[in-house]
Amino acid sequence: MPWDLLAEAINFERVRRQQAVKLFICATDVQTSKVKIFTGKEIGVEHVLASACLPLMMHAVEVDGEYYWDGSYSGNPAVFPLIYECEALDILMVHITPAERPGVPKTSAEIMNRMQEISFNTALIREMRTIAYLTKLIDAGKVDGAKRMLVHLIEAEDLIRKFSWSSRLNGDWNFLTLLFEMGRAQADKWLAANFDRLGVESTVDLHEKYF
Repeated sequence: MPWDLLAEAINFERVRRQQAVKLFICATDVQTSKVKIFTGKEIGVEHVLASACLPLMMHAVEVDGEYYWDGSYSGNPAVFPLIYECEALDILMVHITPAERPGVPKTSAEIMNRMQEISFNTALIREMRTIAYLTKLIDAGKVDGAKRMLVHLIEAEDLIRKFSWSSRLNGDWNFLTLLFEMGRAQADKWLAANFDRLGVESTVDLHEKYF
């Protein structure tokens, strides 16, 4: 069972004790539609399962009497904790769900897959538009005392789009290794091009990407 596997693989007590890294996991409240943020000090098996609960595949996960689905429906990821709870100005996002997919899906599987992709990207697009608008106001001197964020993005949509919708259920070690190697290659490429810009400026044009 996922519950047992996670409990065996992750020392959640150690995760809760550590203070070096701030950890935020989001889930979607089934009954209110609101995003729920779980912090590192409270995270356990149930919180991780709640954050990854796909309703067509799993029952809603109960946490403290409330029921949750995958956090991607309300925040993918939720960026606001990084703004209000962290001192760093840089936000580095890793896109794993394609926002763009040329062509119109026709089969039921294609339609369901695209519906999920759009749903998972909507919350992020909305949040990035808000950050872009606030950044514009800050740069124009119309907002005092606001935190100006520097946004960065690592993505590989051209590679990810090649995988079928069923690849999300593929737990084969060779496939997971392939994904790891692809991710490492994209990260190395991004760092080589943008490392010197961290802490200085955004490396993604929010208006071009999200408007």
